[in-house]
Amino acid sequence: MNKKYYTYILLTEKNTYYCGYTDDLEKRFEKHKQGLAAKYTRAFKPVKIAYFKEFETKQEAQKEEYRIKKTLTRAEKIKLIQDFEESQPKENKI
Repeated sequence: MNKKYYTYILLTEKNTYYCGYTDDLEKRFEKHKQGLAAKYTRAFKPVKIAYFKEFETKQEAQKEEYRIKKTLTRAEKIKLIQDFEESQPKENKI
């Protein structure tokens, strides 16, 4: 079994975004909702996983997280999320 890694963007209740990476997307989202994962999501509660992308290595996921956080504007993040949502079949949405 090959371990997978994910870069993800959460939408918060204050309509802000939080970006991170993990090897267990659902478990990490639950930790964020419980206020146990990141200082930012303790203050701004997440409401949904707005975007995610799967990678073969931790380094690839970290690189994508860095790219999203450091190089994308809010408008570009919104476009990334919209494109992702449009590409997902209804039954695959988290």
